[in-house]
Amino acid sequence: MSAARPLYLDYAATTPVDPAVAAAMSGCLTAGGDFGNPSSAHALGSVAAARIAQARAQVAALLGAAADEIVFTSGATESDNLAILGVARANADRGRHVLTARTEHKAVLDPCKRLEKEGFSVTYLTPGRSGLIEPAAFAAALRPDTVLASIMYANNEIGVLQDLAGIGAACRERGIPLHSDCAQAAGKVPLDVHALPVDFVSITAHKIYGPKGVGALYVREGARGLLQPLMYGGGQERSLRPGTLATHQIVGFGVACELAARELPAEGLRLAALRERLWSGLETLGGTHLNGAGAPRLPGILNVSFEGVEGESLVTGLTGLAVSTGAACNSVSPDPSYVLRALGRDTQLAQSSLRFSLGRFSVAADVDLALSAVRAEVRRLRALSPAAGGSAGEGFGPAHGSGGGATVSGEAGGPGQESWVRFHLQVADDIVKDARFKAFGCPHTMDVAAWLCGELRGRRRAALIPGTPATWAATRGVPVEKLGRLLVVEDALRACLSHWP
Repeated sequence: MSAARPLYLDYAATTPVDPAVAAAMSGCLTAGGDFGNPSSAHALGSVAAARIAQARAQVAALLGAAADEIVFTSGATESDNLAILGVARANADRGRHVLTARTEHKAVLDPCKRLEKEGFSVTYLTPGRSGLIEPAAFAAALRPDTVLASIMYANNEIGVLQDLAGIGAACRERGIPLHSDCAQAAGKVPLDVHALPVDFVSITAHKIYGPKGVGALYVREGARGLLQPLMYGGGQERSLRPGTLATHQIVGFGVACELAARELPAEGLRLAALRERLWSGLETLGGTHLNGAGAPRLPGILNVSFEGVEGESLVTGLTGLAVSTGAACNSVSPDPSYVLRALGRDTQLAQSSLRFSLGRFSVAADVDLALSAVRAEVRRLRALSPAAGGSAGEGFGPAHGSGGGATVSGEAGGPGQESWVRFHLQVADDIVKDARFKAFGCPHTMDVAAWLCGELRGRRRAALIPGTPATWAATRGVPVEKLGRLLVVEDALRACLSHWP
């Protein structure tokens, strides 16, 4: 029997395909469906082209755009690259300065880094503690040689909504094109690109219950001349994005947009209520920080930092929940969230943060289940932390042996560091009778410390340390990049030796 599926609270990473979307897609795949190449001149091609046209209109309607302002891509990452690299390179003769923010998605930051290698100058604005960029600060950073600004509407980690109207107004006054990554905002909050002073907008299907692998770039009418393609061949999408159109994905994207537009008003209110229910419950733990507090935010994203716990250990302990410590594209990195660091969170708080993202299939019972699990795990990890204090001999039974007994303690690391380990050893007759630990650290640090407590029992002082961090890592399956953290565990044991009477 398979293990129970975890409760999904990671809708900001991706969403399941809506059944209505899947049904529409399946009608474009097989010989009995609308599988033709939409560029073909025959009847099957014409039918596929008509399906593409319908989907283009559906996507445009979600954004308040005209259908011919929609360019299909493989997703928001490609759309971001097309807008940023395409506009900057096409206008390099007018200037070589780009303005963006430190809290942008990597799909914006990395193209900007690429432009820097090509001789462009990029300014990365730092938001206020709430995550907001003030339009006045944005306007002050614009320069005569600025050829593009890129500011996301809704942040993918903390859900903060930027003042696109104010930011865009500053761009329009100076004739500077504005791009916005709206992958998280589209379908979640009202978005009218004709009412906003934006020129390019990136969206993707898989954030709104559509398929992965398809997205779009809104290109304002009149802004097409500011943009050059990144690829060539075929002439599709007005030569901005060549290649055979993926009819089934685009059709699914269109249906997803239509569903999102229909459900948006009521769904926004419902998710905001669930979000507040979740925060109210987490706040009672104490030592919790709402990231993005004081700023307008997406209804479905809640990002919370927990004092006294390590984020990776918290996520690992929440086996019944599918949540994240930040953006999915950064989940393999051991570094703290650059978004939270930009907001002024210290390294430890940034690392001990969870992003809960609610969606179409989330209900109140899910929130209550998540609250129960998170409360229990936060309390468990806090109790295990050396910061929790407690007697050195706490949990030990009476020492045995004719030589009497003593408790030996040693620790390494400390508050504010990525690892902090403390061992308490009950010793008698020069032998470890029992061992306990407290630790703040990643799951591998916690696991090795707990395993060593079993290995230490019965060992004499002269042979206290069983092996080396390298052998522990091999025995317990610790990734090589975590080996340095085991040195803290070893140092704590050496500290016990130095304190052994």
